[in-house]
Amino acid sequence: MIKPKKRKFRLFDAVLASVCIVLVVESVVPTAAIGPMQYFWWGLLFLAFFLPYGLISAELGSAYQGEGGLFDWVKKAFGIRSGARVAWYYWINFPLWIASLATLFTIIYSTIFGYTFDPTVELIVQLGFIWLAIFLSSYRITESKWIINSGAIAKIIIIAAIGGLGVWGLLNHGVAVSTVTSNASILGGLSFISIIIFNFLGFEVMSAFSKDMKNPKREIPKAIIIGGILIAAFYMFAAFGISVAIPADKLSLDSGLLDAIGILVGSSTGWVIITIGLLFMYTMITNLVSWSPGVNYVAQYAAKNKGLPKVFASENKHGMPKGANIINGLLASALVIGGFYLLKSGGDVDIFWTFFALNVVTFIASYLFLFPAFLKLRKIDPKRSRPFKVLGGKFVITLISVVPLILLIAALIFTFFPYDSTTNSLAPDQWLIIGSVSAIVVGEIIGQVAVMRNWKKRKHS
Repeated sequence: MIKPKKRKFRLFDAVLASVCIVLVVESVVPTAAIGPMQYFWWGLLFLAFFLPYGLISAELGSAYQGEGGLFDWVKKAFGIRSGARVAWYYWINFPLWIASLATLFTIIYSTIFGYTFDPTVELIVQLGFIWLAIFLSSYRITESKWIINSGAIAKIIIIAAIGGLGVWGLLNHGVAVSTVTSNASILGGLSFISIIIFNFLGFEVMSAFSKDMKNPKREIPKAIIIGGILIAAFYMFAAFGISVAIPADKLSLDSGLLDAIGILVGSSTGWVIITIGLLFMYTMITNLVSWSPGVNYVAQYAAKNKGLPKVFASENKHGMPKGANIINGLLASALVIGGFYLLKSGGDVDIFWTFFALNVVTFIASYLFLFPAFLKLRKIDPKRSRPFKVLGGKFVITLISVVPLILLIAALIFTFFPYDSTTNSLAPDQWLIIGSVSAIVVGEIIGQVAVMRNWKKRKHS
């Protein structure tokens, strides 16, 4: 008799995975661009959004285990059509993120080595980055956990370096002074709260690792709580280090992290810059490898439950989603190729920020359903075993669901209408609005067609 394979994903691995998944180094810079008001927003959103979100994710993740994650929770609460929408928003953000990181990868390489790519060579490198991530994402978490664990450690080293240098810079040179007004700082903060919220999202991905864990009902909540505390501290420390070095109004969203380190060490070259830069580039790969199981499993699960097209349902010999993973690579490749031709034609656009902002919007949109689903499942499924349960009466439960939902809606509004420093007002981001509306329309068509096809099959069977 063959003994069942021992599960290898421990609590320690889960905590490191939560750090690797949620701690996104490249998004520290946009939040530092808020200026001194960033500390207010970090504190407010930690208390009003992150804590409720983490507790709710822990309850749902331990009560409803499996690969379906967010899709399954929303489907159980509101039906297949809402589940299909969530699955689409949740999945489509990922190839957008891959494309943004592929673009940033070559930017960081050029920054640390002072090398300017030929545009065609740059495109080839970006495509290589994309398909390396797709290849590594085709293996089970137990086979690639060393990548995730080392990625978490690399992120901690980067955060410690930025924050530590920030403390040193503060003691020796003081804080860089921004020329923006307090009013602009407040409006700028509203424009970037979506990034802070984005920095806090991703704990529900832990539910995708449940079948590789010994006791997921106990380990998932612990990983979320321990990881959450660590992540909040890391983000604050890194944002502090960057803000010490560079005034908020002078911060580059692309290379700001390395620019800050260069200012703090007194040189834009040297082994410190190269080491941090290479670690940063490595974390981009580990970001995608750690996120891919959660995103792809949700897409696969949704397809198997007729919420997305059948092509998303296939899996490879390792038991990992195949269709969703390959489509990630194809779409991300198409995006960077499109960006290549846009720049070649003389288009004046920040490709990294455009892809990243659209990724943030679609990702946040998927969570609009999470908090109402939590309330609904508490109401319609009260007898469900909940190994981890959020404490509090009806008022408390409603409060921790409604407040984060309001913050999500506000984040989307101020992302679509960011602060314009030239006019000192909020102005619509037309390209972001067009891209978001297009993603929503395509998702509605794809998701609802899949649902209707299944409905017709059942009707005629």
